[in-house]
Amino acid sequence: MTSRVHLIAAARPNFMKVAPLYHALTAAGDFTPVLIHTGQHYDANMSDDIFRDLSLPAPDHHMGVGSGSHAEQTAGVMVAYEKIASEDRPDWLVVVGDVNSTAACALTGTKLHIPTVHLEAGLRSRDRAMPEELNRLMTDVLADVLWTPSPDADANLAAEGIPADRITRVGNIMMDSLELIRPRLDAVAAAAGMDLRPGHYGIVTLHRPSNVDTEAMLSPIVDALAEAAQRLPLVFPQHPRTAARLEAFGLKGRLERAGVRLVPPQSYLPFMSLMKDSAIVITDSGGLQEETTYLGIPCLTLRDNTERPITIDEGTNQLVKADGLVAALDAALSADRTTRSKPEFWDGETALRCVEDLRRRAGRGNEPA
Repeated sequence: MTSRVHLIAAARPNFMKVAPLYHALTAAGDFTPVLIHTGQHYDANMSDDIFRDLSLPAPDHHMGVGSGSHAEQTAGVMVAYEKIASEDRPDWLVVVGDVNSTAACALTGTKLHIPTVHLEAGLRSRDRAMPEELNRLMTDVLADVLWTPSPDADANLAAEGIPADRITRVGNIMMDSLELIRPRLDAVAAAAGMDLRPGHYGIVTLHRPSNVDTEAMLSPIVDALAEAAQRLPLVFPQHPRTAARLEAFGLKGRLERAGVRLVPPQSYLPFMSLMKDSAIVITDSGGLQEETTYLGIPCLTLRDNTERPITIDEGTNQLVKADGLVAALDAALSADRTTRSKPEFWDGETALRCVEDLRRRAGRGNEPA
């Protein structure tokens, strides 16, 4: 007997988390994965190309929800997923990460009494001004099974009263995605394609509303990046939201005059090739905090908090503000690169543990049906 599993993908990081699980479920033989793209991100370099990079087929369902307010996106996904799930009811629903589609599908699925799993559960920034934090809190309360990446996530769920039998630590599936494409990274040679010398440039990514939505917040960051660009070349793949704000606030020219290379969003394979060969990453992304820890690359995170504290405790990440960015950059570039051990279960085998847990919870043990 095979189990039908809906896998929800919405924003760029979701695709990386879904891909290894899709491949592991397909290889297992006793599961039929069904890819569902909500369309929350609709730029080709942030969605469709990533499916190609990760050897995923075209989605079985595409909602085409697109942009809009948080309420519009959440409501649109709920309506669309309810229709899909009613016509193609799965045995399991797996939602990943912390975007609006994650919470929307979790709410819809659990109301339809579909066993629902949250992959990357238990992360907490403790900042309710972040939409992602609210999505995480809602999803973890609703989901029947919580797959966590790290001990701090287990502890967060336990402190919130989640029963232990709903929690399984499976590890960090983003590392599975990285290992999936690692053999192709050197061949891509993204740095050489941009005339950059490996180990002698930095990468910048920014997208969070708290950093880019107001000129008062974005302008000091731009000033800091302009100064940082005098230390080493910086490449800045622009999220569509950020590109629009830089234009609207008249800040794009300041970066260009400082020599910051502004480029379009990169799909997963070229971006990871570029990151692998970088000297440092400046970001407000959650996933990049993890990937730099795995690769041993210094990461400066422009945020007041992180839902991934293990990247600070055991990794290469540190939180910085705009006015401390250049000093932190200088310190990180001059520091010795000591070898760090990777956190437990950040080993490229998380998807296999997910499959094993589904089998166990379905009462099928470890053997294919």
